[in-house]
Amino acid sequence: MQHDTKTDIVVIGAGIIGISAALELQKRGRNVLVLDREGVAAGASKGNAGAFAFTDIVPLATPGIMRKAPKWLLDPLGPLSIPPAYALSIAPWMLRFWRASWRDRYAASLSAQAALMNHSRAALERQIAYVDGEALMQRQGQLQLFESESEFRASLPTWDLRKDHGIPFDLLDSPNAIAEIQPGLNRRFTHAGFTPTWMNTVDPAHWTEHLAAQFIAHGGQVKIAEITALKPTDDGVRLATDNGDISAGQVIVAAGAWSHQLAKSLGDHIPLETERGYNTTLPEGAFDLRTHLTFGGHGFVVTRINGGVRIGGAVELGGLKLAPNYRRADTLLAKAGRFMPDLNLEGGTQWMGFRPSLPDSLPVIDRSSRAPEVLYAFGHGHLGLTQSAGTAELVADLVTDAKPVLDMSPFSSTRF
Repeated sequence: MQHDTKTDIVVIGAGIIGISAALELQKRGRNVLVLDREGVAAGASKGNAGAFAFTDIVPLATPGIMRKAPKWLLDPLGPLSIPPAYALSIAPWMLRFWRASWRDRYAASLSAQAALMNHSRAALERQIAYVDGEALMQRQGQLQLFESESEFRASLPTWDLRKDHGIPFDLLDSPNAIAEIQPGLNRRFTHAGFTPTWMNTVDPAHWTEHLAAQFIAHGGQVKIAEITALKPTDDGVRLATDNGDISAGQVIVAAGAWSHQLAKSLGDHIPLETERGYNTTLPEGAFDLRTHLTFGGHGFVVTRINGGVRIGGAVELGGLKLAPNYRRADTLLAKAGRFMPDLNLEGGTQWMGFRPSLPDSLPVIDRSSRAPEVLYAFGHGHLGLTQSAGTAELVADLVTDAKPVLDMSPFSSTRF
């Protein structure tokens, strides 16, 4: 794939972040080439829950969370786990995670996350309008479920935080009130919080493909290539690929869980780890699902995908190389069957994907400290779809030297 002329901008990664960034840059008049080793929406952008989780402003590293750490190693099928074979490898990341949970860092991360969410919500609406994408949206709210009054009361501080940030919600205190929004749930769920502005896409893969189609229709290119290294040059960046070198004026690294490897080739050491997420997608008719369901105490969600039902979630910090443990998907499916007695468990398809995660739950959206022609846009954890449109606008601001609407220091590539 040797290019005789230099490309204006190369985006590495054809997932939701990379495609959104490419589309926004194209919208601002730039010539963009997207490169991906597999193609559009081949990774986490294909099999995620399809949720735009703008209300999820609380970082994973909350004060006191490290007291739970010993349980993670003892329950390989729990909602947050570390496989024993990976415990030593992830120890440096866990130290940074622990530091991010201190109250000062937590408060700063919470504020930055809320600002990025607010911006991303508005950016998504602009993106939907630009690509005529409303038909691919589901605006049906979200129901967060609790099994007891004590569990519900323990969650109240997070609802107060949402209120402080202007997020509307209704709190429900009986199975009957819950059933008015979502019939068919086990009555063990006695309390809930309903966020009416929550939205999903009908299929995250279809949404990413729709954006890519718009990008291509306006002259953009998406090509298959595996990039192995980046090297600054006098007038841009040279990309080493599996099929020759490519020259570019600027490069956007949006390669998900593999992004830190490219950053390392420049000399940037960014502590990116992998949240391995599991799910099972059941066919159309499996359940009359009317809203997005979050079973927070069990670490999974249930969403409507193409008329079917996707059950997935949990966090397994297991890196890129360990074999999938699909018992995690089996465990979530079995729980869903108990929590939703009418759910038809037959005919499901399992999936595991890699979600790029940084210790403070914030992405890197910044120029490389070693090569200003390279910009980073990765590390969104399980919020890549949610923050994709907002990230795209911020990346385009940096590329075009426009002033971003947010304080970008919390998303610095050198903050660690």
